[in-house]
Amino acid sequence: MPSYFASFATFATFAFDRDVHGRFLQRSTVRHRLEYLIVRLLIGVVRVTPDSLVRGCGSLIGLAFYTIDRTHRRIAGQNLATAFPGRAASERRAIARAAFTHFGRLLMELLKFSTLSPAQMAARVEFDGDARARAAYAHGKGVVFVTGHFGYWELQALVHAVRIEPVAVLGRALDNPYLNGLLEQIRQRTGNTVIYRRGTIRRVLRTLQAGRGVAVLIDQHIMSRDAIYVDFFEQPAATTSLVAALALRTGAAVVPVFALPVGAGRYRMVYEPAVEPPLAGSADAVRAFTQRCTDVLEMYVRRHPELWLWMHRRWRETGAAPDQERGMFPSADRDGEPAP
Repeated sequence: MPSYFASFATFATFAFDRDVHGRFLQRSTVRHRLEYLIVRLLIGVVRVTPDSLVRGCGSLIGLAFYTIDRTHRRIAGQNLATAFPGRAASERRAIARAAFTHFGRLLMELLKFSTLSPAQMAARVEFDGDARARAAYAHGKGVVFVTGHFGYWELQALVHAVRIEPVAVLGRALDNPYLNGLLEQIRQRTGNTVIYRRGTIRRVLRTLQAGRGVAVLIDQHIMSRDAIYVDFFEQPAATTSLVAALALRTGAAVVPVFALPVGAGRYRMVYEPAVEPPLAGSADAVRAFTQRCTDVLEMYVRRHPELWLWMHRRWRETGAAPDQERGMFPSADRDGEPAP
């Protein structure tokens, strides 16, 4: 999961992160432990807090970041202008504000979910198209589930394991090892596994060969050699080619998935039809496959722009440096893998 998992702690420790002379603390372990303790405290609080209050607090946190985080507010504005040049500036600002609010709610609702039993999680969701996922598994070649930083993707991974079967989630470890361990526990509590950078391809191939599922996010700027440029909102965007390469090599089905809020603390988990692969032997098959996956994601972002991560620099010049801003939202992965 990207750095926004630590945003509560970042927000809470900001005032205490300097000494009396205004210098930053030198020992990162102090901050890491403090962040971990704050998140653990928040989990204890949300465990006994009514759902409506949890969502309300999340909204307030998101709005607070919208107010104070000028850097990511500016990035969101630039991205929205790129994606929706025909919309009024006031409308784009409203979308940006709603997106910040949504990610604040997502953070709090993920912590709330971490306190629920698998049966309680499943009781809060409805499934649309899960038969498509079962049919994809039935082929016996594995399934690659693709989505983006959209809606409630982390919750979908949790309940997918309960309703259908566990998956392997591709991710990058958080900089804070204490929070990373906590997040890993949350992700794995319904049976999922997490695959980090080392040995990624081998483990993913073994998972698919066993007929199981792998979950990948495809909407962050990629800086590695396997990056491929496809159109996203009619602009070239560096995107991982891993999904297409795996599908073409193994024959695994590629199923786009999206988790939407339906009100009152409930969610709809949508499984779209499997992405059709290019014809065998077609030129530039990896790019064509990647474009088709990206097109499905764009369709959902256009429908629900307030649910997507506009605060990430999605469109950049080739070779541009990664984001250095620390805060609620993820920058590009330093190692070039799709971040969780």
